[in-house]
This record gives sequence, C-alpha cells and structure tokens, in this order.
Amino acid sequence: MTSEDSEGTGEGEDRGGATDGDRAAGGEPGGASGSGADTGSGSGTGSGGEAGSGDATGSGTAAQGGGQEFPDRVYRSAGGMAGGIVLLAIGLWLATDAVIGGEGRTPWLALAAMLCVVPLVVAFTLRPAVFAGERRMRVRNPFRTIEVPWGAVESLRAGYSSEVLAGGAKYQLWSIPVSLRARKKATRHNERISSGRAPAAGPGGLFGGRGVPNMGPDASELQEKRAASDQSVDELRELAETHGRKDTAQGEVAVRWSFEVIAPAVAGAVLLAILLATG
Repeated sequence: MTSEDSEGTGEGEDRGGATDGDRAAGGEPGGASGSGADTGSGSGTGSGGEAGSGDATGSGTAAQGGGQEFPDRVYRSAGGMAGGIVLLAIGLWLATDAVIGGEGRTPWLALAAMLCVVPLVVAFTLRPAVFAGERRMRVRNPFRTIEVPWGAVESLRAGYSSEVLAGGAKYQLWSIPVSLRARKKATRHNERISSGRAPAAGPGGLFGGRGVPNMGPDASELQEKRAASDQSVDELRELAETHGRKDTAQGEVAVRWSFEVIAPAVAGAVLLAILLATG
C-alpha cells in the first residue's frame, strides 16, 4: 500500500508539474495538441509542413509541390503595355463618339471595326509575356502560346530579336523587344569604364545626346551595364542551365493557337467587310 501510494503520489506530482509547466508556458492547449499531432501523424505532418513552407516562402516552393506551374518570373514590355492602353483608350473614345453621334450605318461600322481592332491591339501590346518557372518557360506571343520545358531548350539569344530555340524550331519572345539604341548606350558606357574615363551623366541635352562627363559617379555607375533585353535573355539562359537537367524539367515543346484572340478579330473583319460591301 505504501509503495502504491508513493507511486500514485509521484504520478500526481508529475501531472501537477506538467500542469504547472503548461501554465508557465502560457497554458496554450493548441500548442500542446499541435505537438501531439506532429508526434502522431508521421509523414502526414511532414507533408503539411511542406505546404506551410510553400505558402510562406512564396510561389517558387509551391511549384515543387505541383500547386502552380509558372510562378516565378514574368517578363513584359512596359512600353508595349503603355502603348496598348493608349491605343485602346483612343479607340474607345472614337467608337463611343461614332455610336452615339453617328447616323445610318456609322454605329454598326464603328462596332465592327472595334470588334476587329481591339483583339489585335491586345494581342500585340498587352498579351505578350514570358513566364519562367522551375520546370519550364511559357512564351505567350500574339497568336500562339508555347510551353518549353527547360530540358528542351537548345539556345536562347538576343540578336535583332529575342529568340528561343527548342525542339528544332525557333520561337520569338515578343515581350522582350531588342533595343539597338539601349545596346549601343550600354556599349559606350562599358568602353568608358574600361578606359578609365568617368561615365556619362545621362541624356545630356534636350535631344538626348551622349551626355556630359559625370564628375562624381557612384559605385553603380562604375560597373558594366547591359541592355534590358540582353539582361533578360541572360537570366532565362541561367534558368535553363540551372533547371535543364532536372527530371521534372523534361518534356516536349507544346504549341497552342490563341483562338480567343483570333476568333473575334476574324469575326469583326468579316462583319466589317460585309457592311462595307453592302453599303
């Protein structure tokens, strides 16, 4: 009886100590149950931990879990997007004026023209983009979408246009336009740096000349520069070299026509031709 009582007393003290310890730690039952779930769930807890890590670290880890295919980097042309917005605004203003104030067949001609022109403007200005993930790159051109696994990439280059060679074919990257002016400007800057001269201070004049020498350049101005298109292609080439040998980055090139752009443009063109022919 004495030994059993002492054992019971010991268990009571242990429970009491654990209770006091829980109270000292803040008395959070959720934390205790969470640790119990970690101990009992085994591999299930491991997968849950990976999911939580993916949400915390960003879309790059989520891509490994198969949640998102093209999450990491997006390349677009800021100038093209700005031009597209301006063109759409002007077209909407002209079409609205023609529909409200026009007479006879004018409103119908304006609507048919908008149905034909708007998809084309969107296709060449707002639509182009390159999505680079861990498994592949997705090239969204005006009328086609090309999915290129990194293992299928043969070459990436930026000459007079940015291109990717994959699967024995060549595909242009419409969202990474090549600026020969920016390339020449970067070349002149690098030549000045290599020769020990101070870099130019900027545009320099009203009409954007070569600029005046910078008397106090900072550290960034003393480094070599590259044109934006060349830098983007270098980043894509680095991704291809990094992920190209992974098993998850293998596969065939897939090309899909963008009928959501082609169909309304063709319908608008046919409608506009019919209206003009019957007028």
